[in-house]
Amino acid sequence: MNTQEWSYRIKSVRQKRRLVKTDRDKQLIQFDKRRAELWQQKRLLPLVPLEHPYQRGWKRFFVLREDLKHSPRTAFYETLLAKINTVEYHYDKTFKRKKRPKKRYGYEVKQQLLREFSIYSWDAKKVNLTDDEKACFTCVETFDVKTRRVGIKYVFTQPWRYKLKVTPHMITHIKLMDLDIERELSYIADHIDNHNLEPRINLLTRGRGYRWSGWFYEQNKYINKIKNIPRYSPKEAYLELET
Repeated sequence: MNTQEWSYRIKSVRQKRRLVKTDRDKQLIQFDKRRAELWQQKRLLPLVPLEHPYQRGWKRFFVLREDLKHSPRTAFYETLLAKINTVEYHYDKTFKRKKRPKKRYGYEVKQQLLREFSIYSWDAKKVNLTDDEKACFTCVETFDVKTRRVGIKYVFTQPWRYKLKVTPHMITHIKLMDLDIERELSYIADHIDNHNLEPRINLLTRGRGYRWSGWFYEQNKYINKIKNIPRYSPKEAYLELET
């Protein structure tokens, strides 16, 4: 065999390092796929009823008021409630919390509202509401004090039709546990944490990460009102902005 052919077959140091790195990345991708498969298997495990149910705190949700259950549109508001109802859990039946953290006194009842829809989910038709149900909502402009941003959401206009009800939160079923799945998930989690492999896995499977800062809303004082006016518009077009 010619000596020149041997030189093509012998890998350089850089190629060997690249092969080692590529092989390691392939192993990390397989680790992530296997972890996702185990999570899916764990999620599909059935619920097993408990022989002795027990109470864990309290839960609070909305119900239709008693004086409105005999109206002609009772079925309509019951169906709507199933779509916008919210449930909260608390260890105390009063659902009270401290007004300020790290204080010994000063409690207030925790506020609970019906479901609200963002403008994105509303325009993208991700809400499962009929036209009659959408007519019960109104568009409200909000302002976040912390981020100093203006947002828009759709709020139910008749919250007085429902009232809050507090009931014991009973645990009647428990998720079935598979020891083999738990053991393999624990091994994968320990291996990833001990070697700090999560950033590399995210880079290989989901691309470079970035810090999510929420939807961007332009502040009112920075909005350029004449930006979308044509260049050779009449003078009246600019005077309308002042009024």
